[in-house]
Amino acid sequence: MNDELIKDLECMKRTRQRLCALSDAQRKSLLASIAEGIARDKDSLIASNQEDLKAIADGPVKKRLALDEQKIADLQKGIEHVCTLADPIGEVLEKRKLDEGLILTRISASMGTICMIFEARPEALVQITSLCLRSGNAVVLKGGKEAQHTNKALFDSIKRSIAFLEKDSTWVALARSREDVDDLLKCEKLIDLVVPRGSNALVRHVMENTRIPVLGHSSGLCTIYVDKSADLKKSLDVLLDAKITYPAACNAVETILVHKDIAGAFLPRLQELFEKNGITIHADRQACLICPAFVEATDKDFDTEYLGLEAALSIVDSIQEAIEHINSHGSHHTDAIMAEDDQAARVFLRDVDSAGVYRNASTRFADGYRYGLGAEIGISTSKLHARGPVGLRGLMTEKWILEGSGQVSATYTGKNAKPFCHEDLI
Repeated sequence: MNDELIKDLECMKRTRQRLCALSDAQRKSLLASIAEGIARDKDSLIASNQEDLKAIADGPVKKRLALDEQKIADLQKGIEHVCTLADPIGEVLEKRKLDEGLILTRISASMGTICMIFEARPEALVQITSLCLRSGNAVVLKGGKEAQHTNKALFDSIKRSIAFLEKDSTWVALARSREDVDDLLKCEKLIDLVVPRGSNALVRHVMENTRIPVLGHSSGLCTIYVDKSADLKKSLDVLLDAKITYPAACNAVETILVHKDIAGAFLPRLQELFEKNGITIHADRQACLICPAFVEATDKDFDTEYLGLEAALSIVDSIQEAIEHINSHGSHHTDAIMAEDDQAARVFLRDVDSAGVYRNASTRFADGYRYGLGAEIGISTSKLHARGPVGLRGLMTEKWILEGSGQVSATYTGKNAKPFCHEDLI
């Protein structure tokens, strides 16, 4: 075990209480310092990122890893947005009088210490740090080796910005080696939640090697279904946006389903648009008969997250077939229907079992910042605790506070038990 890392974790368990005790204004001030520090260190951050990019071949990983002025500006905006959100600590969720002088309150509380394991997404380091600070959680960060220079530079910038908070303590730490990951996954007494953000292999490794609760998604196989009632121009615009704006993102469209009644009119237009933008379509045999320029798909294509300028396409006979396909082959991340028919849309929105289900909108909207969460630590496809983009609320748990005046439980049990009044106060 890495003794230094374990020492940091033990310190974090104590420090997070200090963090929770800070006022809302103090935590906002710390966040503002981090945002200012990122602006201050912009040139050195980009230079460190260039060191990492030198070793990466062109492709999805390089696009995810790149940190430029626009991404840095977006990170600052995300931090600033987190500052505008309501204080998540100590929010009263429920309050009830059990009896005279016996008041029960359920409040929001910080999760504790969070371990964030992520691959080539350096912006994730800043997002998780800002969300943890705002929510009163300690955090240990482990980024992929392909971004080691960028992660170190971002981490050092954050540490400089909050130096006064950590004079005698550790609130945020950076794990350095792959061996550290396996050590962290064994620390169920010191870590309260693990968030893996990256490939299927990473998420599977984490889930199979820890007793700590895990929050995350293993893939982003998003589908857009073009219904027979769809506006074709609108559908083309949405599909292009969902594929080309950031092909390497987990919310990019990977599978396209088209109703048979519009396939003849729609597919040639889609083929022309996608070909113009360098996008390859792997289509079923029926679609290839309409557009011979399509590449004939294999069964594997409909279970593939391309993370590039490729997509799978199939013609379906009905909306029910589309829904069944999505629920069987999708990753339960984000899926959309293009439809002008209200009834068809209602059925799709109700029956597709995904964290995000959209009508007439790009799957690329699946993002914590776009949802108004300020930032996100990732997108969860789990049905327990948090689902979809995970922002501040996804990093909170709750606790029950009971304030009495000397009551004992025996008073409320037995033959002559006194009844509870159970009066809701909010």
